[in-house]
Amino acid sequence: MERLAVVILNWNGEGFLQRFLPGVADCSTGKYAPPGCEVTVVVADNASTDGSVRWLEETCAGTDGGPVRVIAFDRNYGFTGGYNRALAHPSLAGFDYYLLLNSDVEVTPGWLVPLVETMRADGRVGAAMPKLHAYGRDGYFEYAGACGGFIDMLGYPFCRGRIFGTLEKDDGQYDTAREIFWASGAAMLVRADLWHAFGGLDEAFFAHMEEIDLCWRLHRSGYKVMVCPASQVNHVGGGALPATSPRKTYLNFRNNLAMLYKNLPGAAFAGVYFVRFWADSLQALLWLCTGKRSFAGAVVRGHRDFWRRMRPRLVRQPGKEGYALPAKQVLYRGSVALRYLVGKRKFGNMM
Repeated sequence: MERLAVVILNWNGEGFLQRFLPGVADCSTGKYAPPGCEVTVVVADNASTDGSVRWLEETCAGTDGGPVRVIAFDRNYGFTGGYNRALAHPSLAGFDYYLLLNSDVEVTPGWLVPLVETMRADGRVGAAMPKLHAYGRDGYFEYAGACGGFIDMLGYPFCRGRIFGTLEKDDGQYDTAREIFWASGAAMLVRADLWHAFGGLDEAFFAHMEEIDLCWRLHRSGYKVMVCPASQVNHVGGGALPATSPRKTYLNFRNNLAMLYKNLPGAAFAGVYFVRFWADSLQALLWLCTGKRSFAGAVVRGHRDFWRRMRPRLVRQPGKEGYALPAKQVLYRGSVALRYLVGKRKFGNMM
C-alpha cells in the first residue's frame, strides 16, 4: 500500500480552510483515493494570527486524531521554509508522495487518481500537476499554473493557457497530458524520496518561483515534470499575497533572477542578465510613467536585493559548463514578451 500526504500550508487563511478543507478531505480519501494508496490530509500552519489553529483544533480533533492532521509552527517560515519543515516532520516519514496544496484550492472528486497513475506509469516522472481553473470564472484557466508551466530563453514564466496576464478559456484545447517545465506550487505532486534527495524548496526564495527552481533541478537530473489535465482543481489565487501587491512584484523579479543564477552556467547567466536588466528597467520605467511608483520601485529593489542579499545565499547547481537550458520540448527558445507585444497572447501551438 502506497502512502500519499496532501499537505496544505496555511497562513491566516481561516476563511479558505473553512470553505475548502472539508472538500479536500472528502474528495481525496476513501472511495476517491487512488487505488492501492492511503491518503492523509495535513494542514501545516505558519503561525497564523486569525484563528486558523483554533478552528483546526476544534474541527480536526487536535493534532493526532480526526480526518485531518495539524502541524503548528512557532513563526511564519514562508512558503519555502514552511513546506520544508512540514515535510520533514516525523509524522510524515515513510510516505511515497507529497501533494503540496494551497489553502485556497477547491478540489474535485478523485482528482488525485490521474496524478498518481502518471507517477506509477513512468518512474522518471518526478513531479506532476493538475489542470488549474480560476475559481468562480466559469471555465477559465488560472494564473498560477493554468495547464502547465514553461519558461522562455530569458527566464520569463508562462503557461499553457496563460501568457502574462492573459487567461484563456478552457475549451479542451490543452487536454493532452504532456511534459512541462514547471508544475505550480498551488497543487503539485512530488515523489517523497526526490523531495528529500533534492533538499526540498530553496529557503532563500521565501515565496514565489521556488517551485520552478525545484522543477529545474529535477530536469537537470533527468526527471520529468508532467501536467495531467484529467485532474482538475479550482484556484482562487492571491490568498496570501494578491497580484496587486508590490511585495509580490518584488519577490517575482528578485526570485526569477535567483532561479536563473542558480541553474545557468556563468557565461549563460551573464548574457541573459544583460538583456533582462534592460527589459526589466523598461518595465519599471513604464510603471513609473503610468503612476505605479510602488511597482517600479519593486523592480529596482528586486534587482538590488538579488545582488546584495540573495546571491551570497544561493548554491549554484553542479553540471557541465556547456549546459545552459532544458530541452526544447519544455523550453521556448524565443521571447514570450516579444510575442505578447505583437499580439500573440495565447499559448496555441508555440511548443
